[in-house]
Amino acid sequence: MAKRVLVAGGAGFVGSHLVDRLLADGHSVVCLDNLFTGREDNLRHLVDHPNFEFRSHDVTMPIDSQLVVDEIYNLASPASPTHYQMQPVETIKTNVLGSINLLDLAKRLGAPILQASTSEVYGDPEVHPQPESYWGRVNPIGIRSCYDEGKRAAETLFFDYHRQHGVGIKVIRIFNTYGPRMNPTDGRVVSSFIVQALRGDDITMFGDGTQTRSFCFVDDLVEGMVLFMNSDPSFVGPVNLGNPHEVTMLELAERIIALTDSHSHIVHRVLPADDPRQRQPDITLAKEKLAWSPTVPLDEGLRRTIDYFRALDPQVAATQH
Repeated sequence: MAKRVLVAGGAGFVGSHLVDRLLADGHSVVCLDNLFTGREDNLRHLVDHPNFEFRSHDVTMPIDSQLVVDEIYNLASPASPTHYQMQPVETIKTNVLGSINLLDLAKRLGAPILQASTSEVYGDPEVHPQPESYWGRVNPIGIRSCYDEGKRAAETLFFDYHRQHGVGIKVIRIFNTYGPRMNPTDGRVVSSFIVQALRGDDITMFGDGTQTRSFCFVDDLVEGMVLFMNSDPSFVGPVNLGNPHEVTMLELAERIIALTDSHSHIVHRVLPADDPRQRQPDITLAKEKLAWSPTVPLDEGLRRTIDYFRALDPQVAATQH
């Protein structure tokens, strides 16, 4: 059955892919975004779509009391260290006040709401891989805490609204995700490495490169989000969504250099404060409850992402040989 769905943060990297998927599934979509980190270009192909509506709005402000939707996805937050460290107060306000405003909307409408939380709630983990039962190791006063603790507070709000007001919730914890529409200047490792490799610049490696991440292609993540929203209402999470295939930063850089046929060299810089040494999801729960696991291999996803960056700026590869 077709639904009217609200996607807060729908002009962002992940949000815009979710909007595309929901429209393809036959739903109508209302996108709320203040374009702080979201980009109009991510939605330009939908300008004339009859079932799509864009509303410029900051979720920290009250939401239109006349708005009526059947489902809500909350992806409204900066998600890269470059962006959330640039505006730390606004970041935590978005996660706390924005969650309250969207939860109040869900409460008023009786609509289920999905919170896009993050693996950052685990901090620099002492447990590996990270299951949902792990409470995390987060520095509450560090330079990343506006995001880490903002997302932790948002999870608290979601579960308290569920317990106290009966709001139907779904909470996911997103691990590193990549793909087309990443912002080339967002400071995330995949986009940074690709842009540097295409330009023939040095690849900037923070630390010695032995720290690890697990990278999930955006289409796989969106599939998991939709499956979760449509799952049994009694299953509220939190649930990890990510790719359990773990790679070192050095291996990632070498793969990108090979896939771009670049002559870039790797140079090392000091590892930033509170940067996790390891990050790998335990997705047992997602497999059991949602029959979900990622399907896009890393090299395939990287090729598709590299193609996107090449098309975004054809001149970007001019200096690589």
